[in-house]
Amino acid sequence: MKRFVRENGLGLAFGVLFVGTLVAQALIGHADFNADQASHHGDPIGLWRYVLSSSYGVDVLENWQSEYLQFTLYIVGTVWLLQKGSPESKQLDKAGTESDEEQKVGEHAAPESPEWAHVGGLRTRLYSHSLLIVMGTIFLLSWLGQSITGRVAYNAEQFDHQQSALSWPQYVATPDFWNRTLQNWQSEFLAIGSMAVLAIYLRQRGSPESKPVGAPHTATGTEG
Repeated sequence: MKRFVRENGLGLAFGVLFVGTLVAQALIGHADFNADQASHHGDPIGLWRYVLSSSYGVDVLENWQSEYLQFTLYIVGTVWLLQKGSPESKQLDKAGTESDEEQKVGEHAAPESPEWAHVGGLRTRLYSHSLLIVMGTIFLLSWLGQSITGRVAYNAEQFDHQQSALSWPQYVATPDFWNRTLQNWQSEFLAIGSMAVLAIYLRQRGSPESKPVGAPHTATGTEG
């Protein structure tokens, strides 16, 4: 068990943090929702009903979709885009998808390489882009879920104000939807862009997200 925890510490730690913050968001969001209900002379609801509500769903999914958009764009962007001096960039002569030999696929695969790296053809092509495919799919599904739950929550407010409900295409075209969406996107783009640039000049000893402390600022694609 100790060995398993040590070898999977990063995934386990962030898994615990994810579950903890998801539960905390449910508890705090539930309290906030019922406070809003009371201010409008509405009836409070139970925690489980709140967790299943569109109000909770849209708050969760709008964050998920922005995070997965961030990584989807970063994965595909770093294939071709470079940043001199950043450990987040490939070396300056490595732009593009690289050769089969560099990627260790087909006849260049090592004995311990994944099976689909060996076989060639469609399976190798799919596996070569599997990270982007999965991340992009999660983003699209999260975005769709956000739009659906957001529409339900928006229409509930419309009913409260005796206004007509909107269809899904109408809601996706509203300022409410894009305000929720863009305020998350811009923060993700700022975070990942600043990480790529600040890592040129700043260091964190022992982190693979940083260059070695003594590496020159111009060293590109070097990890500590």
